[in-house]
Amino acid sequence: MTKRNARIRATGMYAPDKVVPNEWFNEQLGEDVGTWLEENLTIRERRWCGPDESTADLVERAAKSTLEKGGIGADQLDLIIVSTDTPEFVSPSTASVVQDRLGASKAGSFDINTACAGFVTALDMGAKYIQADPRYKFVLVVGAYAMSKFLNLTDKKTVTLFADGAGCALLEATDEDAGWLASRLATEGQYNEWMGIYAGGTRTPVTPEVVANGDHLLKFVKKFPKEINPTMWTKMVRESVEDAGYAIEDLSMIFFTQININSIRETLDNLGLGMEKTHTVMDRYGYTGSACIPMALAEADELGKLKRGDLVAFMGSGGGLAFACSVFRW
Repeated sequence: MTKRNARIRATGMYAPDKVVPNEWFNEQLGEDVGTWLEENLTIRERRWCGPDESTADLVERAAKSTLEKGGIGADQLDLIIVSTDTPEFVSPSTASVVQDRLGASKAGSFDINTACAGFVTALDMGAKYIQADPRYKFVLVVGAYAMSKFLNLTDKKTVTLFADGAGCALLEATDEDAGWLASRLATEGQYNEWMGIYAGGTRTPVTPEVVANGDHLLKFVKKFPKEINPTMWTKMVRESVEDAGYAIEDLSMIFFTQININSIRETLDNLGLGMEKTHTVMDRYGYTGSACIPMALAEADELGKLKRGDLVAFMGSGGGLAFACSVFRW
């Protein structure tokens, strides 16, 4: 008897219309940062939300595209999981806003926050809801990011990297030989104070003094060891593929968190794979945090880079530090 599983039925993405090229930062910061960004990170431009655009707007548009591609109505969704660390509100959840806008009348919903590892974490959770409970047939998993709302426009360490967007995967229940195979989560919590938005929660509520100091904005407090992502990514991909019962050379594609192209190259080299085994979007969209993996997935899917039966891995990491890896049969 075939075990009930969760497969990816459709993907979709959305990025705001506002394009911010590297040249804008050269003028804003009074120095040539664009050359370094393009030569070292491949970033040429990114998208930022407009003044009246927010995380829920990005999710709504990406979700509608995904549902259309999947050929189902919002009223067929059983669950919506939104992964974001730039939520619509502190409370209630962004997912509840999206559930209402979509008209997903029978869907439960919740947000998760494991920073930029969030989409892969949510994908794992959504798959396990479907595996564990026959009432769940369709689960919409979303990674969303509107970090432009939390940037200090004079801080070249952050303002040039971070951008906005949303990406989705529609999971469906299946009895076929496809879907979720293995996953692993890991945390290096000792880095929790090294990068983040450290005001707006209960430890440091937002006050006029906090705003005046810029403590409500994204900050790099300490520089992370450059080897940490390639080391953890290599380890977790190897372990997850082995858990799934396959070898690294069986992988068709790996989708990585895209904050540093060199970390992707180093990890693929560690695994004995070439760049043709991945797909990147950071050159045109900048760093979109929890949205970057589903955005890359949606674009690769649209380009026909994935075919039925492919072995696909997702490797995410983000502040905290949080790591998540998942392996699916396409």
